[in-house]
Amino acid sequence: MSQKATVLFDAPGPRARRRNAIIGVLGIALLAGGLAWVVYRFDQTGQFDSQKWDPFQYTAIQQMILDGLKATLKAFALAVVFSLVLGALLAAARLSDHRPVRWAATAFVTFFRAMPLLILIFFLYLAPAKLSYWPGFLDFINDDPMWPLVIGLSLYNGTVQAENMRAGILALPKGQSEAAYALGLRKYQVMTFILVPQGIRSMLPTIISQMVVTLKDTSLGFLITYEELLFIAKRLGSYQDYGLPLIPAAIVVGTIYIISCMILSGVAVWLERFLSRGRKGRVQKIDVVSGETLGAGAGISV
Repeated sequence: MSQKATVLFDAPGPRARRRNAIIGVLGIALLAGGLAWVVYRFDQTGQFDSQKWDPFQYTAIQQMILDGLKATLKAFALAVVFSLVLGALLAAARLSDHRPVRWAATAFVTFFRAMPLLILIFFLYLAPAKLSYWPGFLDFINDDPMWPLVIGLSLYNGTVQAENMRAGILALPKGQSEAAYALGLRKYQVMTFILVPQGIRSMLPTIISQMVVTLKDTSLGFLITYEELLFIAKRLGSYQDYGLPLIPAAIVVGTIYIISCMILSGVAVWLERFLSRGRKGRVQKIDVVSGETLGAGAGISV
């Protein structure tokens, strides 16, 4: 029987397929068994008692969870916008021809990528109170715990996004930039019109994956009393009148996190397909002399 070869390995034969099927069935059985054991232990410890689940049918509790979701999404949206802007600036600086700019950006990226996110958020939460020598200075951070969380997420994820964007640009064939330079385009024109759009599009799955990480990292806000979803779950779990429903609250909030991440991943898939479909057959005309975009056309206008 002829076997079809793939790029990295040969297609499995009958024995390998049978072995893979057995391993898959055993893996699913072990996973189902582990899940059944967890459900059994929850039932034995009374985590499914009606008393622990009664709070979630009240409007006030539902509104509390909704407010926590709004706070989570607000911090997430701000952190995503700031991190993408910061990432683009750092990526451009890392690719700069000027050594001081490139070295400064490299030091910034290296420092904040190595800094643990939790320590960074705590520092931004505690330090402004010690640095405020003038009235009103940094009060916006002291008064609202959302800003230490947003700034910390933006700094950390911005450096990661910068490396993603830089990797996407460097992965492009060098012939594109060389051809553009040969036509007389300046570097900022090559980056703006040719390299950056393609680099971001090629790295879009990685960029969106980091955005999902940003969404999950907003849960660190509960440590600095920011009233996001995890903070609300902890508060609900401390209600004595309902038998300390910490596990039910964690299940509800965890489900909301999972659904939110799945929606974001679905949007990423749709966006990637939309951009790929929208760019087919469309090439921008660029005036080499002025660098202005002349609209959709067949190529580069000289």
